[in-house]
Amino acid sequence: MIRAAVLPAVGAPLEITGIELPEPGPGRVRIRLAAAGVCHSDLSLTNGTMRLPVPAVLGHEGAGTVVSVGEGVTHVAPGDGVVLNWAPSCGACHPCSLGEVWLCVNALNGAAEVHARAADGRDLHPGLNVAAFAEETVVSANCVLPLPECIPLTDAALLGCAVLTGWGAVHHAARVRAGETVAVFGVGGVGLATLQAARIAGASTIVAVDVSPEKEELARAAGATEYVVASETTAREIRKLTGGNGVDVAVECVGRAVTIRTAWESTRRGGRTTVVGIGGKDQQVSFHALEIFHWGRTLAGCVYGNSDPAADLPVIAGHIREGRFDLGALVTERITLDGIPGAFDAMLAGKGGRALVVF
Repeated sequence: MIRAAVLPAVGAPLEITGIELPEPGPGRVRIRLAAAGVCHSDLSLTNGTMRLPVPAVLGHEGAGTVVSVGEGVTHVAPGDGVVLNWAPSCGACHPCSLGEVWLCVNALNGAAEVHARAADGRDLHPGLNVAAFAEETVVSANCVLPLPECIPLTDAALLGCAVLTGWGAVHHAARVRAGETVAVFGVGGVGLATLQAARIAGASTIVAVDVSPEKEELARAAGATEYVVASETTAREIRKLTGGNGVDVAVECVGRAVTIRTAWESTRRGGRTTVVGIGGKDQQVSFHALEIFHWGRTLAGCVYGNSDPAADLPVIAGHIREGRFDLGALVTERITLDGIPGAFDAMLAGKGGRALVVF
């Protein structure tokens, strides 16, 4: 038996309890977790914003060491450090055939499988394929990426979601060019990664926006040149900081209608707004036809940073090794499994960056 964080039902409190994992069958890998990040997507599973089978072991941003492998697994071996990829592409569906692996229609098929068994006999699913909120997990081999050379195993957990998402939002979705101005809405784990990515891209003015004044120091350390506390005048303040024009690019990392609308209004005529945050169906964003024509802005969604993890991780790792990207700067709290409910509460209250579960 190992300890894990189990969501028994949508809207129910997490249970930190013992579960029984199977041995890895063909094409599967057993991993001892070193760390797992607490992401807003995990919270979205608990409240039903994202719908996947329950009861489930949550956690999708993790890194660890291979314990054993099943038949046919050759790209990793026992003792190897690995990063978990919660959205593996199948390589065969229509988006994959177009090279858009982040839109793979089969990426979350594994969430419907039986992952483990609870002490009381309940079958458990892997919340977002990889069930990283556990001392150990068993995953499909295509959910396992070799740990990039010289990257600390514990901090590498952040590569599995926050970093790939923030990096990709800047470099793939928004395609920020050197000298452009950028606003980042939401200074959580993904927002902090986005700020660092914008700095690396060579953005000139980088405006961080958050409801919490206490996050200014975090934001500036990540690369923000300006900080705005969110209010009804946010768009006006951002235009003032950019010569009255608005930013070239706004990246929304919150997933709320009012924030998406404000991000769009904060961009210049012809600017680009990229929405990373996952909002609920009740979050309706409205535009009238004339403003869409007049402003000529682009509003686009962004899934997992529009990233190909296998291709992007080595690039990001190079920036980490050269000191340009600081993984540790995303983490504001290191906790145990028992601290996950408290980390969810802090997230809801808008406090801190990334909480990291360390095993």
